[in-house]
Order: sequence, then structure tokens, then C-alpha cells
Amino acid sequence: MWSWDAFFSILTSRQLLEGAWVTIWLTVVSMVLGLILAVAVAAARSSRFLPLRAVSGFYVWLMRGTPLLVQLVIIYTGLPQVGIKLGVIQAALLGLVLNEAAYLSEIVRSGLLSVPAGQTEAARALGMSPAKVFRVVVLPQALRVMIPPLGNSFNGLLKTTTLVSVISVQELLRRTQFLVQVNFRVLEGLCAAALYFLVLTTLWGLIQRMLEARAGKGYDRNYKRKGTRDSKVLDQSALEAEAVNR
Repeated sequence: MWSWDAFFSILTSRQLLEGAWVTIWLTVVSMVLGLILAVAVAAARSSRFLPLRAVSGFYVWLMRGTPLLVQLVIIYTGLPQVGIKLGVIQAALLGLVLNEAAYLSEIVRSGLLSVPAGQTEAARALGMSPAKVFRVVVLPQALRVMIPPLGNSFNGLLKTTTLVSVISVQELLRRTQFLVQVNFRVLEGLCAAALYFLVLTTLWGLIQRMLEARAGKGYDRNYKRKGTRDSKVLDQSALEAEAVNR
């Protein structure tokens, strides 16, 4: 029979709160490091140097084609056999970062490719440096395309961290399993863990919507009428691009 007392006892337990914190920081760190690696992989896949493009393509193919659970087990139990010993947290971070970067690299690459070439050509014609072209012209337009899928990836990664419990990382699901073994309340324990994940993903959904709204401001007509510096540059670049295309 369902026990509300057991449910609230597990829900408010310190062990579950600590597990939720481990899940949060593990997700954030994996996402940040994965995004940094993804930018490098996306740049490599767009390179004209064939060996670099081949290696990065093989990496993406391998990481996306094999289950994360298998990758975690291989990293944790296989690397020590070749002399590379990692702790559970290090192995979990390495597995999550390598796997997530393969997916994020495609998001980054598609976002950068979505910016018309005429935009960069027009900005260079105006005398902008490559760094300024990327910061003022390319990045704002690419972010508008990348933020929704990046946000969905973060949401998915938040729940994917449960897989690291197989290598004994003390995250939310692992802590729940310990509590279930103590009081034998499986349904109540899993429902409490699910509620934690539901709250976390809901909060992230709100943050994602704010990020999307902020990234889309530069493309709102009313916002352009206010005359910000970036929007003026983008408008001028668009005019130059149209002149170049003609």
C-alpha cells in the first residue's frame, strides 16, 4: 500500500537533497565543458584540412553511435587496464562531456552555418576585424538558432546523469536507491526522485524561455526601432550583403 509518510520522509531527506545537488553541478559542469569541446569539434569539422575533418567526424560518429551507459563502463573499467585510473566523479564527467560534446558540436555547427555568408562578407567590407564580425554579426544570429536545441540538450543531460549511478556516483537516483533499500518503499522513493527531476526541469524551462526571449530581441521589429548599436550593425550588414549579391 502507498504510504504518504514514507513518501514525504524520502522527499525531505537530507540524502536526497545532497543527491539533487550532485545532479545539478554534474549537469552544469558537463554542459559547460561539453560546449567548449563542441565548439572545437565543430570548427574541426568545418576545417579544410582533411585529416582533422576526418578525425572529428569519426569522433562524432563513435560517440553518437554507441550508448552512453556502455561508454561510462568502458571509461571506468577499461581505462585502468591501460594504466589510466580515474575516480568515479572523474570517469562520470569524462563520459558525459565526451558524449554530450558530440551532439552539441552538430548544434553549434548548424547554428553557425545558418548565418548567410553575405552577412560576414558585408561586415568585412565595412572594415570589421574577424573577431568583431564573429561577435557582432555571426554570434547573435547563430545564438538565436542554437539556444532552443542547446536548452533541450541541457534538459536531457539533467536526466541522463542518472546513468552515472551504474559506476557508483552518489547522484539523485543513487541516493534514492539507498533509501529504498533501507525502508523498502520502492514506489514512494522513485516518485520522490521523479518529483525532484520534474522541479529541476521546470525551473530550467523557465530559464530557457528567458534566454530565448533575450536572444530574439535583436530580431524583433519593435526592438530594432529603439536603435541599438548591434541592431544597426546587423541592418547595415544586411544592406551590404544585398548589394554584394546583386
